Amino acid sequence: MRAAVLAAGLAAAAAGAAAAHPHVFVDAGVELQFDAAGLLQAVRIVWVYDDFTSLMILADRNLDPGPQDRLDAAALAALAGFDMNWVEGFEGDSRLLAGDAAVPLGPPERPTADYVQGRIVTSHIRRLAEPVDPAAAPVVLKLYDPTYYTAYTIAAAPVVAGRGDCTAEVWGPDLGAASAQLEAALAELAGAGGDAEADFPPLGAAFAEEVRLTCPARR
Repeated sequence: MRAAVLAAGLAAAAAGAAAAHPHVFVDAGVELQFDAAGLLQAVRIVWVYDDFTSLMILADRNLDPGPQDRLDAAALAALAGFDMNWVEGFEGDSRLLAGDAAVPLGPPERPTADYVQGRIVTSHIRRLAEPVDPAAAPVVLKLYDPTYYTAYTIAAAPVVAGRGDCTAEVWGPDLGAASAQLEAALAELAGAGGDAEADFPPLGAAFAEEVRLTCPARR
């Protein structure tokens, strides 16, 4: 996502080094997709961009919603996938864990785009490299930008598709601990003469919300 949004040249609205991040705010949705054997095979991610970022993205692409504040089918088709142009090696802002092990996610597939009440809404699917049995180890999906340029909030209850015996709950970060970690990192950066904006510490994970998936063993 960052490759598409950084080019918009967004400026921080708040003062102070710590307040300079994040710049982009995204309400996220999550769908956990299971195969016929009851294994987790893919996750569908929805991103709803904040109003200002949406405005900048449209302006950057010369897309005008007009007086009705709507985009036609051609404009939406042109917009689909704009945030999927990832640089080589970028793994995205979705990270899946089974126990303590990272579960590789494939490249984004089936991108969509919509424009609703002044906000761009996109979605994509990430397939697991290998399906995972969530009964074998706790499964956690985290959404975060390591640089904290973008802040994600899981704004809706996660959806479980393909199984009716699983629960998926959203857990928030320890904001007190995350803020203390950020302040310490910024103080260290300032002491070393660093630029808090250009060299912002990669602490996005400390502020991450996560989805915890629980499923019983299948007989």
